[in-house]
Amino acid sequence: MGGSSSRWAVVQPEAPMARSAATIVEAAGNVGALSHDIKPVHPSFKVWGPAVTVATPSGDNLWVHRGVAAAGPGSVLVVSTGNGEPAGYWGEILSQAAVARGLGGVVLDGCARDGERLVDIGFPVFCRGLCIRGTTKDRAGAGSVGRHVNVGGVSVRPGDLVVGDVDGVVVVAAERVEQVLMSAGERDRKEARIVEELLNGATTVEIFDLGVD
Repeated sequence: MGGSSSRWAVVQPEAPMARSAATIVEAAGNVGALSHDIKPVHPSFKVWGPAVTVATPSGDNLWVHRGVAAAGPGSVLVVSTGNGEPAGYWGEILSQAAVARGLGGVVLDGCARDGERLVDIGFPVFCRGLCIRGTTKDRAGAGSVGRHVNVGGVSVRPGDLVVGDVDGVVVVAAERVEQVLMSAGERDRKEARIVEELLNGATTVEIFDLGVD
């Protein structure tokens, strides 16, 4: 289970991990963007890596702990938490555990806690906000690691590519990664040419032919 984000680093020579989440989602045909309110706890946080999927009962984070223990270096934990009352499914201890295991980040369809400590630790946490309410750890609770989940309105499978930054999170199906990264590279090169034209005096109206018909 898990894996390394380097799995996709050889697709093209220009370090694909530099691609923004916005570029990736556009290259994917505007498919795979998680709900807009799933954001990084700190604007500097970024994730890029294969998904390790977790489903946990509402108000319980036992399966989140199990997911961290099962995930490999570079993996991004993607956690479905159900639709119950907000709670802090992730905090300082889990961030320290994830750092120790070399994980690449976590994306929660729910809340986290210990906000200042999460920033200090620097492990990338993406969630719907902060909540001080604690969680239980019910050994009889129905959950899973490594199965299909729905997070932020998007279907996520183990091994799908997860990309996140200050703008949000996008998930790319594993079988589409190579094609999407190639398209993202083309988009970045096109935008670089547009910026050069703007700096040379052109307007967006001229470049995109936005004048009155």
